[in-house]
Amino acid sequence: MQSTSSLHQMDVLKNKLRQITDVIPPGSDIYYIDIPVHSNGGDLLIMKGTEAFFRDYNIRVHARYSVLDFPDSLLIPKDYIIVLHGGGNFGDLYPAHQKLREKIIAGYPNHRIVMLPQTIFYKKESEFDRTAQIFNRHKDVHLYVRDTLSLSAATEKFHRCNVYLSPDMAHQLWPIRHKDSPDKDLLCFFRTDIEKTAEQEQLESAGRGDYLDWGSLYSKVEQKSINLIVRMIKKGAGPLPMQTIWGKYTDYLVDKAVKRFSGYRNVQTSRLHGHILSCLMDKPNTLLDNSYGKNSNYYHTWTSGIRSAQLIVKNKG
Repeated sequence: MQSTSSLHQMDVLKNKLRQITDVIPPGSDIYYIDIPVHSNGGDLLIMKGTEAFFRDYNIRVHARYSVLDFPDSLLIPKDYIIVLHGGGNFGDLYPAHQKLREKIIAGYPNHRIVMLPQTIFYKKESEFDRTAQIFNRHKDVHLYVRDTLSLSAATEKFHRCNVYLSPDMAHQLWPIRHKDSPDKDLLCFFRTDIEKTAEQEQLESAGRGDYLDWGSLYSKVEQKSINLIVRMIKKGAGPLPMQTIWGKYTDYLVDKAVKRFSGYRNVQTSRLHGHILSCLMDKPNTLLDNSYGKNSNYYHTWTSGIRSAQLIVKNKG
């Protein structure tokens, strides 16, 4: 057996995900809920890592639902575990996903409920307290969080829940092999939304590298295809197996991201999963923070030991 010191840090992080089998044992029957049906490649990487985890540990997924198609009432066998998708939408920035999470916990008081690794962020303390009231009524909730700040906040609020620290589920995809040799120097994979920072804008003004985000990675035809699938899933039970179609299409979307990243020698990114994808490919990358510290907290918790990765420290001047 290899010693931990001789392992690549990405092997260490992948191995840490094994702790989740303490609450979702190998061979379990589960429902996988809140799967992403949109064009954010970070969430798609998390989903692919989660599905790989289920396969690797012989965990049987009997049904998958997104926020678009989870029914008002659903009979789930008592001995099935309800597993909620991980990511960065725990809190009051993305209310649709939080409402679904709370609906499940309130609606299935006798099931084991496992929330895969999340970052927690609330703008309003009162909303956090409201969530805590719902969670603390349940006797078998297991919440995995991706950084120490989320761990501290969750431990303080959710006194009846089991809270654990864990890397992101995308680490189950390690290693991602790619055949293409890079022919360009720098990819700037930068946020274009409310989480971008002044530091990012300063780097953008320097004009180095090629600029991309999840929204511009996918073509108009691909975006239209995603929107069509969203509409079909919203409509519900039709003649086409839309969950299967979405699963295959997201394989293509993630593969496109891998191919694009493989064309560059270096990546500079303010997207957490731009950073994680670069690490999965063992590609040199520098990480900028987002607006509320998600990226730097994740880096300090998990990826600071990866030689190919660096954090750009915020200028305090």
